[in-house]
Amino acid sequence: MKRYVVVLCVLCLLCMSGCSKVDGEEETLAEEKVAKIQIGMSFDSFVIERWQRDRDVFVSTAKELGAEVNVQNANGDAKEQIAQIEYFIRKKMDVIVIICIDSNELRSVVKKAKNAGINVIAYDRMINDSDVDLFISFDNEMVGTMMAKSIVEAGLEKKKVIMICGPTTDNNVFYVDTGFRNVMDKEEVEILDVINCESWKAELGGDYVYANINLIEQSDGIMCGNDSIATQVVRALAEKRLAGKVYVVGQDADLEACQRIVEGTQVMTVYKPVEKLAQTAAEYAIKLAKKEPIDGLKTMKDGDEEVPYVFLEPIAVTKDNMDEVIIDSGYHLKEDVYLNVPNEE
Repeated sequence: MKRYVVVLCVLCLLCMSGCSKVDGEEETLAEEKVAKIQIGMSFDSFVIERWQRDRDVFVSTAKELGAEVNVQNANGDAKEQIAQIEYFIRKKMDVIVIICIDSNELRSVVKKAKNAGINVIAYDRMINDSDVDLFISFDNEMVGTMMAKSIVEAGLEKKKVIMICGPTTDNNVFYVDTGFRNVMDKEEVEILDVINCESWKAELGGDYVYANINLIEQSDGIMCGNDSIATQVVRALAEKRLAGKVYVVGQDADLEACQRIVEGTQVMTVYKPVEKLAQTAAEYAIKLAKKEPIDGLKTMKDGDEEVPYVFLEPIAVTKDNMDEVIIDSGYHLKEDVYLNVPNEE
């Protein structure tokens, strides 16, 4: 009987100790869960090459700073993006980061998030009249200016160009176009035609070349809204034996664009250091989630509100500075950029 009592007491002590440990672990886990910052991130799509870089760097930086990031892909569908933002609101995210598809369509749901006490960051593309907490992007008017200067420096004998732009629903397109047009006006270059590729559908650029080859032959160059559009345009030009003869410019420093530049079928691209953009955005997202002030930022007028913004500077990339800007930074590997230029050392 004594042995039985002793054994029973030992078992009780072990049980109490085990329960206490489990309870303690559960409390610790619960505290960690409460303390973890939650960020919702809704992307337009991943069709454009650079967005995958933005996503990976943002998520990595945010995790290092103690946050969890829920990434959603709207596949270019504004209604789907609205549904994703509403989901983030229901989940009571601390911050929502949006790569906007259509500023007009998203305005109401962004205000709904704001009314729910959730901080909103407009990433790369502004969401107009929404009183977002931060807009972070590149100087897009400078992007257009760089594209224009590069095409002029290539030599425009006919003084005529064509613009194959991104969609009008993308707020950045207006600023890129403005920068480009300002230089064309100053240089007295005629813009023969302007089209917009809905939803950034790059194939529309190639279709335009096939359907308007006579107009293409009258022009010196084509401004493409991004490198994906430039890819389709150059392919169409190649079929018409005009690749390298009609000057093409783009933006985003996609690998294929960099390859075309060293090959001679694209004049330039605009490199935007997206790693720096994503890191900075993640850092500010954490600050907003912690209710820490983000002092020292400039503000821009957005309807009746003043919105803090951060603009990073883009870099024009040509054959002359390809190694310095793209390869030395590790953005693309040299063997990949010069894949089709076998004699390059």
